[in-house]
Amino acid sequence: MPDFTLYGYFRSSAAFRVRIALNLKGIAPNLRFIHLRKDEQHDAAYKALNPQQLIPALAHDGHLVTQSLAILEYLEDAVPQPPLLPEAPADKARVRQIALAIACDVHPLNNLRVLRYLNQDLHLDEDARTAWQRHWISAGFDALETLLARDSATGRFCHGDGPTIADVCLIPQMANARRVNMPLDSYPTLLRVEKAALALSAFDRARPENQPDAE
Repeated sequence: MPDFTLYGYFRSSAAFRVRIALNLKGIAPNLRFIHLRKDEQHDAAYKALNPQQLIPALAHDGHLVTQSLAILEYLEDAVPQPPLLPEAPADKARVRQIALAIACDVHPLNNLRVLRYLNQDLHLDEDARTAWQRHWISAGFDALETLLARDSATGRFCHGDGPTIADVCLIPQMANARRVNMPLDSYPTLLRVEKAALALSAFDRARPENQPDAE
């Protein structure tokens, strides 16, 4: 199988998702580091590669795939084992629902370019930006906790007793919540899933502090 190359940044939660999935699939990619706080995503070479100027990006077999959820789906097709999506249509939709609730409704409001806009253009101070982050994470986590706690499809992980794309998205967002010192005691189901996930090497090795470019 041709080599995979991952363009990422240790603190990016979207890149964190892809690192987890690669680990679960047993793929050791070539790593290319794009330092977001030094604006390397806007360098001409990377802009030519990915006009959206975001990470992660995954190169494989002559193709470049951007957007973390698209990358996760690509990996599922390119390397089917072990599967990160269940087979039954309703189960697959449930896993995607959880993943998208995080990746589309929580994470985008808390990423670096949004926080920079709040700071540089709207002139919010650090306390106000932190309040913004906690508000939107709480809104998402409140719904997820209810969804997972009441559904018998929830097992050790978000869906059943093995990791899926839902967990791949949840764990980085839990790390983001901790980064802003957000209280998590009201999310016992999310905490339980997080504990189960981080007990697996694939999740632990993907953590930001365990990356070669960690600062």
